[in-house]
Amino acid sequence: MSRSSSPKSAFGASERGPHVTVLGAGIAGLALGYYARRSGIRATLYERERSPGGLSVTFAHDGFLFDSGAHRFHDKDAEVTRDVLGLLGDDLRPVDRPSMIFEDGRLMRFPFGLRDVLGHVGPAVLARGVLEVAAERCLARPSGRENFAVHARRRYGRTIAERFLLGYSRKLWGVPCEELSAQASGGRLNGLDVRQFVLDTLLGSGTAARHVDGRFYYPTRGIGMLADALARGCGPGAVRTGVEVRGIHHDGRRIAGVTLAGGQRVGVEELVSTLPIEVLLARLDPPPPEAVRRAASALEHRDLAVVALMLRRESMTRAATVYFPDPRVPFTRLTEPRNRSAAMSPPRHTSLVAEIPCRAGDAHWRADDRELVAAVCRPLERIGWLRVGEVVGSRVVRMRHAYPVLSLDHDRSLAAVRGYLDTLENLSLAGRNGRFEYGWMHDALRAGRDLVSSWSARAPGSRASRRIA
Repeated sequence: MSRSSSPKSAFGASERGPHVTVLGAGIAGLALGYYARRSGIRATLYERERSPGGLSVTFAHDGFLFDSGAHRFHDKDAEVTRDVLGLLGDDLRPVDRPSMIFEDGRLMRFPFGLRDVLGHVGPAVLARGVLEVAAERCLARPSGRENFAVHARRRYGRTIAERFLLGYSRKLWGVPCEELSAQASGGRLNGLDVRQFVLDTLLGSGTAARHVDGRFYYPTRGIGMLADALARGCGPGAVRTGVEVRGIHHDGRRIAGVTLAGGQRVGVEELVSTLPIEVLLARLDPPPPEAVRRAASALEHRDLAVVALMLRRESMTRAATVYFPDPRVPFTRLTEPRNRSAAMSPPRHTSLVAEIPCRAGDAHWRADDRELVAAVCRPLERIGWLRVGEVVGSRVVRMRHAYPVLSLDHDRSLAAVRGYLDTLENLSLAGRNGRFEYGWMHDALRAGRDLVSSWSARAPGSRASRRIA
């Protein structure tokens, strides 16, 4: 049917705007497909893996369910939350579980409360941290580019930063904190801010919940339910899984088409890439200039080995997520899926899911699954969390491109790459890897919603297009 005939979409809106080709069917790509269909815009998504979801998937193993990370959906955008509730209905449930830090043999609630800090580090360490922050604030801000280590010490005080944050960050990113951008905090650890701690607990401002809290939404059978619901919302046949895009063809001004594995070439009107930005560049035909390729080679990702342990016991903790800053422990954080939803484990059983940041090809990535399971079990046995005979199963999943590494100079390399890609007028970038920046799940959905709105506004016959004309 020709576009001029304006067929009705499944949502009741007439089809309008360009046909959109989306590379990748993670949450960002699926959001674009879902909002496009809802707005009457045709979209086709190509996903290399056999199922949608990207980095936000749920695995099944012997009656247990576990996610590919410590995923949660936060109610930070009212419109997006309404959309997700509309997709999942009663299967999206509120959860109130704290995050915690395991340090010095004990769990401490996160973000900090007065009782937690006094009981864990004592009044002398607390007072030292407050004085360090006060002293840092009296100093002139350093000239030049502030690295993550300087940023953390200035914001949290040397004692707190080195005890809780810098070792954790070194383990997470795999590079010294002096080589990381201050942006590497991503806003995710604001609960460690001693200044805010003083306001929240000593002055009673009551604002801690706005920073890092334990209240969120979660699907009854794992975060993969959201990916699956978005995929259904894209419409029949819109999400093509098990299809890899091998080439992206352009004339220096516009993307003309893509070549799929097997040689099929598909024309493109509007292209959105959620692929890792350096992968996108490698697929371009003709290739970008050498200077752009060199800039892209400086953009690195952190990969992830996810180790799930299935346990014969009712519960391990009451936390949503437990962070482990100790550099001697190979994993950065641990989740207990049944604390998000009881359906994630069989009755009288629970599971623990550890995240080991690594780089493809390094020792952790190459390690045998049994070695990784043992590397997770040993510290848990040492701290008394595991006992002989409790582990009834395990599974290891390796995830590529889990986190973009925001090195001290990454923005310069990124600016060069983005500057080149901006010359392709029908190309848009979306998602954490596509844009090489941090974001929450609701941010990915909001970005998809807004991008589709911009296409709708440009469509012939829309109010915006009439205003432009």
